[in-house]
Amino acid sequence: MRVRNFKKIDSNEIKLGMRFSAPVFFDDGENMFLAEEKSVKQYHIIALSRWKISTLLTFGHVLSDDDFEEAEELSELSEIENLEELEELSAEEFSDLDEVGELEEVASV
Repeated sequence: MRVRNFKKIDSNEIKLGMRFSAPVFFDDGENMFLAEEKSVKQYHIIALSRWKISTLLTFGHVLSDDDFEEAEELSELSEIENLEELEELSAEEFSDLDEVGELEEVASV
């Protein structure tokens, strides 16, 4: 078992709708229980009980609604900036981008 400075979470503390700032793993530290920023669903809670999982691990922390809204806003701003940069390309520059990879490079700048 590789624990690598994870924070331990008692599975009884897991509640419906909780979200974490980093992925949550089973106690082996390798198999993921819940992805980053995804909400705990009823089937997650049922699985913990059915499989008798007592401890989960994460590098993150529980996200509040404010944390989640702020992260969504930052993501949307980044997408808007990328679209604005693509709009600045002239038709000729755009047609010169002959591969999807080149489009992705421009969008990620």
